[in-house]
Formats: sequence, structure tokens, C-alpha cells
Amino acid sequence: MNSHPRHYDVIVVGARAAGAATAMLLARAGLDVLVVDRMQYGQDTTSTHSLMRGGVLQLHRWGLLDDVIAAGTPAVRQTTFNVGDEKFAIGLKSLHGVDALYAPRRTVLDPIIADAAMSAGAEVRFGVTVRGLTRRLDGRVRGIVAHDDRGVPFEATAALVVGADGLGSNVARWVDAAVERSASSASAFAYGYWTGMETEGFELYFRPGASAGAVATNDGATCVFVGTQPHRFRRELMKDPMSGFMGIMRDAAPELADRLPAASGPTTPLTRFPGRPGRMRRAFGPGWALVGDAGYFKDPITAHGLTDALRDAELLARAIIASVIDGDDEATALAEYQAVRDRLAEDLWVTTDAIASYEWDATEIGALLMQVSAAMQDEVEHLAALDPMPVAG
Repeated sequence: MNSHPRHYDVIVVGARAAGAATAMLLARAGLDVLVVDRMQYGQDTTSTHSLMRGGVLQLHRWGLLDDVIAAGTPAVRQTTFNVGDEKFAIGLKSLHGVDALYAPRRTVLDPIIADAAMSAGAEVRFGVTVRGLTRRLDGRVRGIVAHDDRGVPFEATAALVVGADGLGSNVARWVDAAVERSASSASAFAYGYWTGMETEGFELYFRPGASAGAVATNDGATCVFVGTQPHRFRRELMKDPMSGFMGIMRDAAPELADRLPAASGPTTPLTRFPGRPGRMRRAFGPGWALVGDAGYFKDPITAHGLTDALRDAELLARAIIASVIDGDDEATALAEYQAVRDRLAEDLWVTTDAIASYEWDATEIGALLMQVSAAMQDEVEHLAALDPMPVAG
């Protein structure tokens, strides 16, 4: 164990989308940042793929969208909704410099953001397991205790430790971050990749008790998914995943099910998510803050998780910069971060919970989808109105 721990302005635990983006923005502003992650660089993870307009807007403003496009991520300029027997398509209008959506694999998106954090000067270390937090005598979080992928232990200290370590966040558990709101519904999903398949933009299908969708992603593949209630997932997808997948697909999207045999796939085993109710945690305390799924997770059915992660990374980075660089009171700045996060999340949280229940008919789901669109537009307008992030000279 190092006898004199290295001190940083901020330590970020988790180098995925939310953590790497937070670190990148802080490092660009001139802060000394350490980012650690127990996984290896570029490793895949269970995730929705689609970036909504707010997420694309942020990547564009951060100078990273061109890298996503250069990695072969197809542009998505239309969303096709199939609600019961009704079908309608909505083209994406150019707004705030965004004329397309994208659905990158996490093996593409996460390294792009991590590389940008490193280029900005952040120290990014993969294969690091954080075993606990250290505290000052007054209880304020002081740093981390960890070991690297060779088992070599080390400590590091910082003015602030950010937990960006996902849905099962250890940082949130160690600081006893209160769950301030819990969802009542949860939906379960399975997805895989097919090649040689044409899509009508982002395809979404909704029928009572089942949903499905398809979107083009990297390497000429299409991500195809199904969703349902957890009890059906356990009954049909646990013992025979592919048979269960196709059974739900035929219920939700018979037209899409008919197209799959002509494509090649799945190219990898199906990824399955059994469902977990959403929750909002208290996002800050003395010496710590939470971002991404560690602080706020909602059901994947509205495919907004990655956009949430990038949005909250910027909101938190702005609060930390206001405190560390501008001298604002830390608790006040972080409380404002949580307040804005919760306000922007409110309408989408409520609507997502209603959709995840699967307790709707064709008319009701149509209205809920319109509410999702309106909530995302409010989010985009807020992000577009923000001043550019500060960059150190």
C-alpha cells in the first residue's frame, strides 16, 4: 500500500459513458482527475444502444460525434412506430445541429469517451477493483482503497469521489445513498445481433404484453430486441432463450419475426436483462456524488439510459467546476445538480413507468409515446441553452 496516497481533485469510480464523460469534462476544465474501472478497456456491457437527440447533441458539442460516425455507426433519421395494427413513421427534423440519431455498440462508444478523457489529461486506469472508501475524522469521504489487475493495492485521495459504477453501485452502498424514489414497474429484455437485415430507421413495436424493436448499429449489424413482463421472461426466456425470444417477437412484431430468418444471426448469444424497477438515489453528500445508473436508473423500455448518462455527466461536471474552480459552496452546487437532474427526469420517469407496466391498450400506448417525445424535447431545449463547457487555457 502506498504510504503517501496520490491526491487528485476528483476520483471517478467507473469509466463507462457517465463516468468517462464526467472525467473528460472535468479534465478539460483543468482539474486533476483519476478514473478507475474494474473492467477492461473496450469491454462490452448490457445496455440499450440508442442515443436520443439530447445525447447526440452533447457528443456533437464535445467534439466526439465525428468519432462515433467514423467508427461505422449508421445514421438513423426515422423512427417507425408499430402500435397494434397501426404503423406510422416520424422523420427526424434537424434541430440544434442534430439531423440524425445513432445507436453505437458500447464497445465503440465507451472507448471513444474514455480516450477523450485521457486526451484531456485524466488518468484512466482499467482493471482496478475499488475495495472501499476512506474517510476523514468528520466522516467526509476522503478517497478510495483499491488494487490493480495484478493485485497490487493502492490508495488515492481527492476533494470529491464520484460513483459512476452502475446499477449495482458499490459507492452508493458505501455512502448509504438514500433511494428517494422507486418505480412500480419493470420490464425484461433480450437482444441479439443480426446481419444482412434492412431496417426502417429505429423500428419499435408495441402490443399488449410484449414489445420489440430493431436498430442498425456497428459492423453492419442490426440490434434486435424483445421486451415483456418479468414473469413471462422467467417462464419463456430462461430455459430456452432463442425459442422464448421468437415467441415474444411473434406476439409483439409478427412482421419483424418473419424477416429474421432471411438475415444471419444471432451472431452472438442473446443478452438478457430480467428487469429491475427504476430508482432515484440521493446524488451527493460530504465528499461524494453519484452519476449515471449509480444515481438514477429508469426502465430501459424508452431507450433513454445512455442519453441520461451523458446529460447527468455534464450537469455534475458543471456543479463540480462551480465548487472546485469557481469557489461556490459544494453542497449548494451539488444540490442544484440533483435538482436539475430530477426536474429533467420527472416527466420521462412517470411515462416510462407507465409503459413498463404493459398495462395499456393500443390507444393508451400511443398517448404515452407522445408524452415521451414531449419530455425529450424539454430536455433537449435545456441542454441546448447551456453555455459551452469551460476549457482550461
